[in-house]
Amino acid sequence: MCGRLTQYHGIHDFVAALSMPNPLVNNVGDRPLDHYNAAPTTQLALFHQESGYLHADRVRWGWRPHWAKDRAAPINARVEKVAHGPFFRAIWPHRAIIAINGWFEWVDEGGPKKQPYLIRRRDRGAILCAAIGQYPNAEHGPSEHDGFVIITADSEGGMVDVHDRRPVSLSAQLAREWLDSATPKERAEQMALLQGEPTEAFEWYQVDRAVGNVRNQGSHLIRPVEEGPVSGPLF
Repeated sequence: MCGRLTQYHGIHDFVAALSMPNPLVNNVGDRPLDHYNAAPTTQLALFHQESGYLHADRVRWGWRPHWAKDRAAPINARVEKVAHGPFFRAIWPHRAIIAINGWFEWVDEGGPKKQPYLIRRRDRGAILCAAIGQYPNAEHGPSEHDGFVIITADSEGGMVDVHDRRPVSLSAQLAREWLDSATPKERAEQMALLQGEPTEAFEWYQVDRAVGNVRNQGSHLIRPVEEGPVSGPLF
């Protein structure tokens, strides 16, 4: 998965996609989020559950343990290792959902620059990505050490010059189970490993190369270019 995504709907649109009956503690606000080209370190809206409440907080995309000061904060965690490796051990129990509208990938098609594509759901719905992180809770408020990573899985082999990882996207039912603190860690691992949404749930198309500059924002970045959508699988 490339390190660029979109999260432009308002928080209540994402809450509706989750279909959770829990009361919402909204620390994000009611206006559209308007992230059309979000890069690592961006403060994004993250959902987590605590004491029967659904919380929405702005949390930095990227996290590392306090002892890993010799490396940049990862933005993703491999589903094959996340539950058992030492790097993410402290936050593996702290499950969250990052609801996004889509993400970008860059493909080498023989030109002077790689061609960006936007990947989104075919039904235009929210993509509910499994995540883990350190975020405000009853024990501590916002901290400079807060952050989250998106769990990624193998993209069914990928293809030449396309990143071979993609987010673990869950159905609304599984996303609610993922957020529930009563869900055993072993069950959460199995969901992430085996029950992510299939490739067929997504579509992709070429977008303007302006998305390559992280300073560029706006809805024009997610519009198809004149060539239209591709016909083959991207992942």
